[in-house]
Amino acid sequence: MQKIDEKRLISKALAAMENAYAPYSNFPVGACALTSDGEEIMGCNIENASYGLSMCAERVALFKAHSEGKKDIVALAVAAKVDEPVSPCGACRQVILELAPKATVYLSNKDGSKVKKMTPEELLPYGFTL
Repeated sequence: MQKIDEKRLISKALAAMENAYAPYSNFPVGACALTSDGEEIMGCNIENASYGLSMCAERVALFKAHSEGKKDIVALAVAAKVDEPVSPCGACRQVILELAPKATVYLSNKDGSKVKKMTPEELLPYGFTL
């Protein structure tokens, strides 16, 4: 099993956060998905004046990974400009559970000084399945 460099992954999520487009919420978020072959795939939240068209950083990173054929996600780091570790929305929790079910999830604050390590099941107990 691949060793996960938690600090590097969080650092990548923090860097991705700088690319966020969040003029409405002023809540930039970054994410970095790590694949089993060591590839790091970053994402950030992208907002839109038509709010329903906005997309969270976690989903951007995971959708980007899957669209590039990278389906074995071993870790996901998420960071936001908050004092405590960021809490993903419900939609992201469902997507994490389905697209990265075995991943270690690292939730970070604005500078990586506070991190919460979780499983997808801990993020979303009794998640929806078909």
